[in-house]
Amino acid sequence: MHNNKIDAALRGHHSGSRRALLKSLGAAGLVTAASGLALPAHVLAQLSDESTTANQAGGKPKHGGRIRVATTSMSTKDTLDPAKASLSTDYVRIYMFYSGLTQFNRELGADPALAETIETEDQQNWHFTLRSGVTFHNGKSLTPQDVVYSLLRHKDPAVTSRAAPIAAQFQEVVVTGPNTLRITLNAPNADLPVMLASANFCIVADGTTDFTQTANGTGPYQQKEFSAGVRTIGVRNPNFWKPGKPYLDEVELVGIADESSRVNALLSGDIQMALAVNPRSTKRVKRSGTCDVLQTESSLYTNLIMRQDGYPTSNPDFVLAVKYMMNRELIKRALFRGYATIANDHPVAPSHKYFNHELPQRPYDIDRAKFHLKKAGMSGIRVPVFASPAAEGSVDMAALLQLSGIEAGMHFGINRVPSDGYWSNHWMKHPLGFGNINPRVSLDELFSLFYKSDAPWNESGWQNAQFDELLIAARGEGDEIKRKQMYWDMQELIADKCGVSIPVFMNLIDGYDKRVKGFYPIPTGGLMGYSFAEHVWLDA
Repeated sequence: MHNNKIDAALRGHHSGSRRALLKSLGAAGLVTAASGLALPAHVLAQLSDESTTANQAGGKPKHGGRIRVATTSMSTKDTLDPAKASLSTDYVRIYMFYSGLTQFNRELGADPALAETIETEDQQNWHFTLRSGVTFHNGKSLTPQDVVYSLLRHKDPAVTSRAAPIAAQFQEVVVTGPNTLRITLNAPNADLPVMLASANFCIVADGTTDFTQTANGTGPYQQKEFSAGVRTIGVRNPNFWKPGKPYLDEVELVGIADESSRVNALLSGDIQMALAVNPRSTKRVKRSGTCDVLQTESSLYTNLIMRQDGYPTSNPDFVLAVKYMMNRELIKRALFRGYATIANDHPVAPSHKYFNHELPQRPYDIDRAKFHLKKAGMSGIRVPVFASPAAEGSVDMAALLQLSGIEAGMHFGINRVPSDGYWSNHWMKHPLGFGNINPRVSLDELFSLFYKSDAPWNESGWQNAQFDELLIAARGEGDEIKRKQMYWDMQELIADKCGVSIPVFMNLIDGYDKRVKGFYPIPTGGLMGYSFAEHVWLDA
């Protein structure tokens, strides 16, 4: 199925208004705002609820049944407040009970959710029309006032919202009609629809202040039980705004911190889904015959940091030499048992819609490494590299780099430091060390935090005026084709000139009972970007 509607819309975009484009695509149910113009129609068709899961599981979804699901942790700080959600267990719980204006799709874009249409002409003033007939679990109808309250509460310091830095961009959120509202930002940002898909921005009822006992949302499940640090139980919401969904009668959410214990619980049938399976456990799960694993390509990475203000890492030829010493295939195979995706020394994973697939893959090339070392006048030198279990895989990566260095004519001395205190005492403190960066859906957020010259976590101290200018320009660019090119150019600048080497992206692994159907990857996190409860059914 060719995406003719999207192609036609994009061809007409240069002469038509941005508002008209968004309105036409939203009405067609194809795409939402800046977050998904590149999304192929055949993928969207796969995501169309009933047909998606039926096709992938080889059968029509069934209603009924109960499953028990384990994430990696639970604590007394577990919350029912979307603004305070900060861990995987929180995200699962929030997506069970609440809905957002938009929701993530498998292309790292955002599809319409409570917002039926999103329109903007300048990426600064955003106009939302809400779905009609949506009700909260207590029977109250969804109104624009609920959305205004939900978004503006993040700006209240007393709320202590995890999304406060993003909400700071909201200059004004106002009701414009019986079923419409407008968000005005401090400056243009085409990523707003993607940002609003996060669990933190799920919608609560106007005036809600007490989240200690009850979750009153518009999500697929209604709260039956919530005991912080113990378990959460949700029962099917018969009035969910997506007809026919969800499929399960009940979902119980628990936390099991130890990975081997999670796997044992899965294989014994005590749970039916498990978050974060270690690559070492995958063969055991597959051999069981009753369970399997789902691999989700993510943008989680451990990177080698080469500080631009240190020696010898300030030398561009030394940096290039090290990048050519990275044996990516071996790292993928030996460190992650194949559960990783080859990276190209920039932080955008191949699963991202803005990934630059035309950028040549940097190979493992000892001869080129020798050439750049000689050019830098650094053949035969000894350089310390700091690694720690805190940066997943870094100790083994350092060992492989040490072997490559010997072959290239230099020596890396490995300083293994403990996890405790690594991020405060060692991260970004040495010429050569490692970082570990969690997935970010928005490239604007990722680049602003880690690669802009004045970024708070500019790991290598990289300064590049061209990159900074492109980043600011892309943020407010409404033309999707131009914006994509800017992000492509930024990836090339990082790969060629920045003092970081990213060899692989670590894939996420979930374990599940084979009777659980409708399960597919969404790259924002494990368990379908933590939103599995809406999508899966039990073929028992």
